[in-house]
Amino acid sequence: MRDHIHRYRTELAWHGSTGGGYAAYDRTHRVDAPPGNVSLTMSAEPAFRGDPELPNPEQLLLAAASSCQLLSFLALVAREGIDVVSYEDSAEALMPDDDKPVRITRIMLRPRVVVAPGAGERVRALLIRAHHDCFIANSINAEIILEPEIRHTDGSEELRIV
Repeated sequence: MRDHIHRYRTELAWHGSTGGGYAAYDRTHRVDAPPGNVSLTMSAEPAFRGDPELPNPEQLLLAAASSCQLLSFLALVAREGIDVVSYEDSAEALMPDDDKPVRITRIMLRPRVVVAPGAGERVRALLIRAHHDCFIANSINAEIILEPEIRHTDGSEELRIV
């Protein structure tokens, strides 16, 4: 059996001038994800003189971690025959300026999952397994904390775990 390597490509373009110094150049750039027509106009975080109306690389890293957790989890519950009817996440990343080199040090994923009654314990275990299976979580060195909340379709709530 041959090992398979997945390859990912993006195209990035920036045009402008840095001749006016750090405070003067435009941080806006475009990222394309071929082969489709997905194109993002991005900037730096506002603290680094970026456009606050545009997404920044730190947000996209957080979005990738949150999305990967979701997709890993959905694959697991579908294989187990568990009916999940809703999954929402209010994710947050921390990047302290005083911890050199500056980097995202912690990501908190806070999935809120709605399932049929009685599946809570299985769902809780699969959320944790999904975290360990997530390709993005396995690719970054930030601490990733999972704080799920599980609700049943009848409105009852499982205990929140930290």
